[in-house]
Amino acid sequence: MHFQLDDLAVNYETHGEGRPIVLLHGWGMDHGYEATDYEPVFAGRPGWRRIYPDLPGMGATPARDWIKSQDDFLEVVLRFIEHVSPDGPVTLAGTSAGGYLAMGVVHRRPELVDGLLLRVPVVEMDRGARDLPAQRTLLADPDFVATLDPADAEVAAGALVQTPRYVRAAGAALRDKILPALARADEPFLDAIGGDPSRYGFSFDVTEMPVPFDRPALVLTGRQDTIAGYRDAWRVLENFPRATMAVIDRADHGLPVDNEPLFHALVTDWLDRVEEMKAR
Repeated sequence: MHFQLDDLAVNYETHGEGRPIVLLHGWGMDHGYEATDYEPVFAGRPGWRRIYPDLPGMGATPARDWIKSQDDFLEVVLRFIEHVSPDGPVTLAGTSAGGYLAMGVVHRRPELVDGLLLRVPVVEMDRGARDLPAQRTLLADPDFVATLDPADAEVAAGALVQTPRYVRAAGAALRDKILPALARADEPFLDAIGGDPSRYGFSFDVTEMPVPFDRPALVLTGRQDTIAGYRDAWRVLENFPRATMAVIDRADHGLPVDNEPLFHALVTDWLDRVEEMKAR
């Protein structure tokens, strides 16, 4: 499906019927990254229409010269939300830089959102200014790594936990989600924006909400996330008085690699709270 915004055709997929939830992927990724992780959560949960867009320059949505900054990305997302849910608010989820965009939506148009999920959100868009934990391997198993073929051994070398289950999950994520998305991304377009903090970040301070977002929220961070970190997310917590915040051990930026049950439980609790609020 496509949403036409001037000369930009925003590609998106929908699954199911019911309450609209829009799920925003991270920088360089595409809608399939989100669908792979969230569709199992909704497999036994009817009543939700899941909407997965490709952001400009990613997936099947092209770049455009007039998109020069994160503010322009935000305008596209706001217009997209109005298009897919003209009669009321959406529930909104964002991963990594998609989480930053989701916060931008709440900052600018809180009436469009009735629930918010931030997964490994990037809060500080200047990569050099992020408060990150040190890179480390929590559980090394050189004997196991020695049994792997070169491709899997390369995955294991960068894995947070060198167990068969973790390495399989990380390898599957790389092969099925990350590399295909990167191959479709418009790298020059994304690098021009992402490499300039003044363009990659909003023109306003997203950590200072004009009013608190008093609706169900969930903030999921990885204790060993060396890309977005977890400490910067604490800066936004007081903006969300109905938020659960989880700093998950044994989790990096690929959360929920190897811990789908915990991920599903936390997301399910959040969805329960959104449904409870909407039923009033």
